[in-house]
Amino acid sequence: MTSKLFDPGLQPERTELAWRRTALAIAVGSLVAMRLLPGVFQDPLWVIPGVVGLVLSSGLWVGARGRYAAYNRALEAGDLASIPDGRLIAVVAVAATATGVLGLVVAVVATA
Repeated sequence: MTSKLFDPGLQPERTELAWRRTALAIAVGSLVAMRLLPGVFQDPLWVIPGVVGLVLSSGLWVGARGRYAAYNRALEAGDLASIPDGRLIAVVAVAATATGVLGLVVAVVATA
């Protein structure tokens, strides 16, 4: 039985696809970092940000899929209390901030 709150449109699917695009963008950026940073700095430790980004990307992909499933179940049941919270969004915001700080560090170290 579907409640009145559930909209049978494709909003949850579009949201999940947006999360997937975000995960793919992080993965591509991480692969580019793994390719370019060791050539600039001659230190193998500069591969670590790329590896961390790939792990984050795969976790984001899995988290987005779980978020979609939970959101869809909550909408179908009409239970607004069980809609997923903003933890995944907060993790992505913290990761984006850390990436920006790392980029700033790379720029400063490269010009020094």
